[in-house]
Amino acid sequence: MSATTGVVPVAVPERSGRGALIRRIRGWLIFLLVVGLVGGASAGIYKYRQSLNVANYPVAPARQGDFLVIIRCRGDLKAQRSVGIYAPRVPDLRIAWLAPAGQPVKKDESIVRFDSSTAQQNLQQKEAVLRQSQATLDQAVAQARITAEQDKSDLADAQFAVERARLEVSKQETVSRLQGESAEVDLKIAEQKLRVQEATVALHATADKSKIASLTRQREQAASDVEVTKSRISQMELKAPIDGILVFESNYSQGWMNAKPFKVGDNVYSGMELAEMPDLDTLLLDGKVEEIDRGRIVKGQEVRIRVDSLPELTIPAKVDQISLMAETTYEFPPTRNFRAYALVGKPDSRLRPGMNGGMDIVINRIPNAISIPSKALFTRAGKAIVYVSAKGDYRPTPVEVLARNPDEVAISGIPAGTLVSLVDIEKKDQKK
Repeated sequence: MSATTGVVPVAVPERSGRGALIRRIRGWLIFLLVVGLVGGASAGIYKYRQSLNVANYPVAPARQGDFLVIIRCRGDLKAQRSVGIYAPRVPDLRIAWLAPAGQPVKKDESIVRFDSSTAQQNLQQKEAVLRQSQATLDQAVAQARITAEQDKSDLADAQFAVERARLEVSKQETVSRLQGESAEVDLKIAEQKLRVQEATVALHATADKSKIASLTRQREQAASDVEVTKSRISQMELKAPIDGILVFESNYSQGWMNAKPFKVGDNVYSGMELAEMPDLDTLLLDGKVEEIDRGRIVKGQEVRIRVDSLPELTIPAKVDQISLMAETTYEFPPTRNFRAYALVGKPDSRLRPGMNGGMDIVINRIPNAISIPSKALFTRAGKAIVYVSAKGDYRPTPVEVLARNPDEVAISGIPAGTLVSLVDIEKKDQKK
């Protein structure tokens, strides 16, 4: 009994110590496991944040190829050749129809028609006056012919009377003195009547001639009025002098504040300019060149034209002309610029005068150059650097600038395909 009770007190403490040890070991394992999980989570979060920071930095690859050194300038399209459309020299003009503005038209196609109803009425009246004048003239000619025949007959009678009176006078030797004197008196009377008849014939001829001349002038005036009216009617339709488009001028008849392009129903003064037809085959870009760039531009240099309204279109051209002196613009504030003109060789059918755009004048070409965007080049301690991206890290790398353009830079110092940052990494890090 006592032996049994003596064994039990010794065995119980040994088992409790072993359990406590196991519990301590288990606790440390749990602690170490928790610490490991927390550390792994922290590392994962750190790496995740680092990956987010890397993704937020935009990068661009360095490209290799021919680098075109350009001078970029702005301007607008103009036409070297343009033909004005003027109203005919006809009074009381009113527009009845116009071709659509901006639409291409062919040579000799109708572009403007005026209301000719009043002119048609005037033509009918003038033709009636012409017919009446012609009838009056024909009547006067016929009457003059009748008068001339009558005068001719009367003149022949008077001449016959004179001859007969002379015959009677020649009989003085065979007749009495009284009869001879009577015959001489009759001769003188007959001669006097002959002279009167000759004067009457001359008077009738002169009067008829004058009347016929007056009526002829009236007839010619009426015929001239008819021809003028017909000519005016033929001018009521204007046709295109060349192939091109119509650009209508503004109508200032209602004042400068209410000026609008000509439209159907507007009254037009004779001889005024209605529209302009630019020749689309003579388009050129008129660009403004800064004084610092003037000395680097020469005639014949390659040009690439881009129009704002057609961004997908790049038009090859050549420098055609450069102004010798700077010109003052009418903008506010006024500026002075040189002008460079690039002639478009093959104009696109969508191009129109007045379109705004720009041109890149190629002044040099660097073969097999490494180029990067201008935003990727930075300066540190007076030297040009780029931030090269490699596995989430950005390393500043010095480079040498070979040429600059508004959007890109030609450099040396990094290989083609290198990813460079488009933002200043140091400034970004300082902000953080």
